[in-house]
Amino acid sequence: MAIDRVLNSDSMNEQEDNFNNSLRPISFSDCIGQQNVKEKLAIAIEAAKKRGEPLEHILFYGPPGLGKTTLAHVIANEMGAKIKTTSGPALVKQGDVMGLLSNVNTGDILFIDEIHRLSTVVEEFIYPAMEDFRVDFTVDSGMHAKTINFPLKRFTLIGATTRAGLLSSPLRSRFGLMHHLDFYSVGELADIIDRSARLLNLACEDGAVELIAARSRGTPRIANRLLKRVRDYAQVKGKGKLTAEIVSSSLKMEQIDELGLDELDRSFLRALANVYNGGPAGIEAIAATLGEEKDTLEDVVEPYLLQIGFLRRTNRGREITEQACKHLNITLKTKKQQDNTEESE
Repeated sequence: MAIDRVLNSDSMNEQEDNFNNSLRPISFSDCIGQQNVKEKLAIAIEAAKKRGEPLEHILFYGPPGLGKTTLAHVIANEMGAKIKTTSGPALVKQGDVMGLLSNVNTGDILFIDEIHRLSTVVEEFIYPAMEDFRVDFTVDSGMHAKTINFPLKRFTLIGATTRAGLLSSPLRSRFGLMHHLDFYSVGELADIIDRSARLLNLACEDGAVELIAARSRGTPRIANRLLKRVRDYAQVKGKGKLTAEIVSSSLKMEQIDELGLDELDRSFLRALANVYNGGPAGIEAIAATLGEEKDTLEDVVEPYLLQIGFLRRTNRGREITEQACKHLNITLKTKKQQDNTEESE
């Protein structure tokens, strides 16, 4: 049975999506973190403005929740351009893309989230759109089929993906700018939470913001989500003000420990330690043990565990580290103990 997560960066309802949109920066001066990426983008934008040209196509890749969508909207705002957003799974056939491209004006931005999930048909259809700003659209089918060449206005395609390795080489090569987004430091997350709290008119005592930041897994989306949970708890159990005590009690109720691990993270590590004696174990086997989707573990759970040194990826599979065992107070069986257990069975 799947475990419901507070920290799952991909399962947002409409209300929570609106909550995050209300806190979204609209310019580079409002953005916190990703300094190197922002500097490169600012130069590219300034140069494009001076030449009077649209930006090159841009690809953002990295774990979910780090600001890929936010940066796309900031770029549109800085360029004074309109932005149209969609996602890879929503573009099933050529007509879906044609409807978007035919309404794009010069300098506009087309943002495709989860671009690695584009179908082969759609992906091949947009190659000439990205390179030559024209597409060959097939009308009708069978013996009545005919191909019409449509010229397009010069636009900028911004793609976002959590799985850059799944992008085909031809698609990847058509992006002029490719930027990897890194996890944020605790200090950067504290600044983001402080900004969000001010936008929400939420009073915070010293130390409260830092407690949330330390458990946000280096991810702004999770930081804002935890802020929302803590705000609700403060209004019901406290006086509406964030204190260190309120934050600690709220996150304890959400089962989020001092390193930001939730129950699914701990279940992943315990399964690796107890069922597979620390590994190596394949991701499919671990997913089957937990009753979770393999993609969820690879995209949402593993990146942070790898970052903090609790997990190793090897050619033979996943392995738990000694540091993780200490955190969870787990003692792995020695080879001799394991052999004795197997003999007794």
